[in-house]
Amino acid sequence: MQKVHHRPRDKWRDVVFGGIVLLVVLADQLSKTWIRTNLAFGQSINDVGFFQILHVQNTGASFGLFKDHSLTLTIVAIIGIVVILVLIFFMRSRWSFYDSMLVRTGIGLVMGGTIGNLIDRLRIGHVTDFLDFKIWPVFNVADASAVVGAIIIAFCLIFLTKTAVKKE
Repeated sequence: MQKVHHRPRDKWRDVVFGGIVLLVVLADQLSKTWIRTNLAFGQSINDVGFFQILHVQNTGASFGLFKDHSLTLTIVAIIGIVVILVLIFFMRSRWSFYDSMLVRTGIGLVMGGTIGNLIDRLRIGHVTDFLDFKIWPVFNVADASAVVGAIIIAFCLIFLTKTAVKKE
């Protein structure tokens, strides 16, 4: 069996990926801790008409889906984290798509968001949400990170894979 030697660039990309995940988790957990410490459940501050900070406890997934299914969502999150790690660290040599720094950034944002909300589910049984734009369900840093990451990945799938196919 041939041993795979990773280029130094791969190590750098792993460090950036890990750094993005860590930054998202830290920002998410610090912001949620501040909300839980300073606002009672249902209390709001900074209501400026279109935006407010509102302390909400979410026992479901995004948009209120799967309310009171924390165990199921915890299991799905753990499976998702394992799949992401396998894709990033074991499948990258098979699929050059994962070699893109932009894709790694997107996957890091998704994973950081997933871990941030998983920590809440495991520690307190629900996710703390607090960003309320009033035309959208209340969300948090982890949710925003996961959505931005998914958009980046979709962009790369649509536009970068077309470019790679045309070059071949």
